[in-house]
Amino acid sequence: MSVNKVILIGNVGKEPDVRHLDRNVAVANLVLATTERAYTLQNGTQVPERTEWHNVVLWGGLAEVAEKYVHKGDRIYIEGKIRTNTYEDQNGIRRYRTEILAESMEMLSSRGTGAPVTENTPSGAPF
Repeated sequence: MSVNKVILIGNVGKEPDVRHLDRNVAVANLVLATTERAYTLQNGTQVPERTEWHNVVLWGGLAEVAEKYVHKGDRIYIEGKIRTNTYEDQNGIRRYRTEILAESMEMLSSRGTGAPVTENTPSGAPF
């Protein structure tokens, strides 16, 4: 048995990029920052703060919620799975892009309702 499960709590780095595809299926891309605080080890070694940036993809109803309610700086909870895509850039170099395919989202900022939003990825999603 294998498990591909990701849970992230972080801040949205920029406004979500939302597109409407065939059959009016919405897809949203957003960038989520998660930060580990700086700390000091017992031996006195300083470990600096570290921020990771995650590319998050939301489909269907989740994308529509993001379009209406998610904004730069908002704190959100994302549950989903990791997906890595491979492509060739204009110079023919193989590149990799790791994304989080969101399965549920919860708004944690004060202007959000805090109610979880869950939706299965539509069958038309390309993966």
